[in-house]
Amino acid sequence: MTLADVAPAALRQERTLVTEIPGPRSRELMARKHHAVAAGVGTTMPVFAVRASGGVVEDVDGNVLIDLGSGIAVTTVGSSAPRVVEAVGRQVEAFTHTCFMVTPYEGYVAVAEQLNRLTPGTHEKRSALFNTGAEAVENAVKIARAHTGRPAVVVFDHAYHGRTNLTMAMTAKVRPYKHGFGPFAPEVHRAPLSYPFRDGGLDGETAARRAIEVIDEQVGADRVAALVIEPIQGEGGFIVPAPGFLPALLEWCRAKGIVFVADEVQTGFARTGAMFACEHEGLVPDLLVSAKGIAGGLPLAAVTGRAGIMDAAHPGGLGGTYGGNPLACAAALATIETIEAGRLTDRARRIETLMTERLSRLQRDDPRIGDVRGRGAMIAVELVQPGTREPDADLARSVAAAAHAAGVIVLTCGTHGNVLRFLPPLPISDALLHEALDILAAAFARS
Repeated sequence: MTLADVAPAALRQERTLVTEIPGPRSRELMARKHHAVAAGVGTTMPVFAVRASGGVVEDVDGNVLIDLGSGIAVTTVGSSAPRVVEAVGRQVEAFTHTCFMVTPYEGYVAVAEQLNRLTPGTHEKRSALFNTGAEAVENAVKIARAHTGRPAVVVFDHAYHGRTNLTMAMTAKVRPYKHGFGPFAPEVHRAPLSYPFRDGGLDGETAARRAIEVIDEQVGADRVAALVIEPIQGEGGFIVPAPGFLPALLEWCRAKGIVFVADEVQTGFARTGAMFACEHEGLVPDLLVSAKGIAGGLPLAAVTGRAGIMDAAHPGGLGGTYGGNPLACAAALATIETIEAGRLTDRARRIETLMTERLSRLQRDDPRIGDVRGRGAMIAVELVQPGTREPDADLARSVAAAAHAAGVIVLTCGTHGNVLRFLPPLPISDALLHEALDILAAAFARS
């Protein structure tokens, strides 16, 4: 199977600029947006999409952009992947909604079965489906509290878990996610993360002991229902903890009766070169939260975990009108088939090799690139003042803007806004990746 099998051929896989970015039609639509859409809904790029497939996005002015964002890690199998389009089309013709809690349907059950099969561990599992990552994180907390009878939740520095009231409390970054929106849900406590670039060489097990000491002293292990952590942080800066950090935390949770929740909303479904990022260190979480790449662009999320924990919530305690919508379930089953048939975890590892080699060469020539990190097709560079670890958010904004103007979709992240993150769709060609990295190098040279 080739990449052509997971990307429709209707849209040529090459960058094409026919107007400036943004073009006149996009500027017209942006003016309409300002009058019609709430000001709090921002956009990364001022261009409006009309088509996307494989590794490119076409805008209303006919410009074709190289996609290094995947709609923030959602279109992992490429936008409008053929199997997904076909499966959703069949489901639309059958029915669009009944609500699983009213008249259930096989698609929901089939997705749960696949999640139980794919997530780490051979123990008996259960799954529940929701709409968004934030909703699934909240439900993981509900389940953990029901199972343990405890109130407290532990999260980590630089974490991002969502935009609802509880998940805003769990998220570390104030702007733009929390500023002006409090007060937030109580009993959310923060511990220090392993951050190798900024930890002065602290090894994973030592960093875990530091976090555990904070939890013991400031919360009390016997009050903690759940420890919730991203195996690789997303919005926080694509931070990969030092080896041993996550296993040590998991071991401590087991000893203390704390539910270990892996938030794999951004890292799941082949993104990091494994189906789930936990697999890189052999972790078997109690609960795993998935979303984003799960359904090829349709809204779906899930909590999957140990049957004895998942079944702690009383009947009727979990659910939602749209949770596990039949269209999204059809898309999820097709997405899983696409990943497995196309061996897209292998493709993610190939992307990692290509991107880290190119970015590391760039780092050797530019002291402003402090760190190159990530796994699979989840790669980032952290930008600093030369010779220091002082964050340089202005440089990140400048390089991203230059890339945007040249037709490359690039995202920023990090607590200080000084990280460029790259989340290409897995069907993207090597040629497009090299072209995008050439443009990035030129942007650094001009910034």
